[in-house]
Amino acid sequence: MTYGTHNVRAFDNMINDRVVYVRPVYFADLPDDVKAEIPEADYVFAVHDPDGERLGFAHDRAMAFSMALERDLSPVNVH
Repeated sequence: MTYGTHNVRAFDNMINDRVVYVRPVYFADLPDDVKAEIPEADYVFAVHDPDGERLGFAHDRAMAFSMALERDLSPVNVH
């Protein structure tokens, strides 16, 4: 189950660089508008483009990777 994407167009239309970064994010650190869109948890996994723009969220790392791979992107873990 994914929580959806924060920036669908950016996520689906990446052409130049196919690498995306997956990292855990504490729910409490998310902006209020993002918190309103996803179920509360201790943390979620965010997917970012190479410039750091947050593209989407998933409830676990495996789902974040699957979400990226479905869009022919290459996910990489970030701490």
